Amino acid sequence: MRVSHAILIAGLSFLSSIECFGQGTPVSGPAPVAASTPGPSALLQPSLDAVLQAVTAVNLEKWKRGTVRDETGGHITAIEHDLQGNLPPLLQAADANAGTLTKVLPVARNAEALYDVLVSVVEAARVAGPPDQVAQLEQALSGLGTALRSLDDRVQEIAAAQEVETSGLRKTVQTLNAAKVAAAAAPVAVVKPCPAPVPARKPRKKVVPATTPAAAPAKPAS
Repeated sequence: MRVSHAILIAGLSFLSSIECFGQGTPVSGPAPVAASTPGPSALLQPSLDAVLQAVTAVNLEKWKRGTVRDETGGHITAIEHDLQGNLPPLLQAADANAGTLTKVLPVARNAEALYDVLVSVVEAARVAGPPDQVAQLEQALSGLGTALRSLDDRVQEIAAAQEVETSGLRKTVQTLNAAKVAAAAAPVAVVKPCPAPVPARKPRKKVVPATTPAAAPAKPAS
């Protein structure tokens, strides 16, 4: 059981296209999808607990000796390490951003890898293990496969929602670019500089001529 490889590529292409369209233009990125459906941990955790319980219950001493048993021991150790060390932080990050493809995809890839290793353990158990252990491992494998199909559906929902967001961003960027082109093509009005103001002339002061005293009348000759 695998999350579709095409969906993984589609999700990455949506993210890269968002980045390309946003360059040079102040456009906000896509809003995360509303977490109206269960998050990755709600979809996977019950099956992961069943897997851990199944591999922990494996008693290799009851298996037939040989390379099959030896290889299975390494696979079981890897599964336990993955369940207890790698997946918990990935699930925590995905639950906090349940509508973000970049947070959900790492969980999907890790769970796929875990499924593949568990398939190897189940096949080895059918060859060298006792029936009771085989039955428990097969049941855990079936539960994990069902959970992965649910996670696959969730990834498709997120990818579709981000495709809609990307389409909206594309239209917004195209509108902004068209507005920029139209503004650049519009004739620019030439604004003539205002002439420098002519300084006002100061009025000349009126010069009043000085008055000379009147000459005294001449005395008659005696």
